[in-house]
Amino acid sequence: MSSWYVVLSRPRQEKVAKTNLDRQGFRTYLPMLKHPKRRRGRWVDVIEPLFPRYLFIELEFGEQDISPIRSTLGVVDFVRFGLWPANAPSGFVESLIAAEDPVLACHCSGAQPFKHGDRVTVVAGPLAGTSAIFEEPTGEGRVTLLLELLGRTNRVMVDRDAIVSGSSL
Repeated sequence: MSSWYVVLSRPRQEKVAKTNLDRQGFRTYLPMLKHPKRRRGRWVDVIEPLFPRYLFIELEFGEQDISPIRSTLGVVDFVRFGLWPANAPSGFVESLIAAEDPVLACHCSGAQPFKHGDRVTVVAGPLAGTSAIFEEPTGEGRVTLLLELLGRTNRVMVDRDAIVSGSSL
């Protein structure tokens, strides 16, 4: 009976390890996550491994030759508990596969970088350096903020890339 085992890859070489293990005829799974990340001052959606440096391989331990796995390009070794490779809990990998977005072939965080009520700081434009409260995204890459100006709370719209978390400065 086959089980899923955990393989440790070299840093940022999860896809290389997966590709090379697949070429050798092993069944592998590398869960990916799509989420927003700030790069060069802009928010972009990135797809990265859900568990950096780890991937799963399905094996019939004791029946399949596992010696080529350690020498596979991108692979460091199995994750081990003592002498034995660690296997994933029963049903864990299957539940990850089932929860994946079938079109994107990855998990989607769905999280916006900011939530209603978060304290943010404007870092670009005429309001640079001003603290505000995040209200909501408005689409088209813009957001609505609540800003204290002239003794009143005012609603202003700014570019989403022009704000950072209040504690980032």
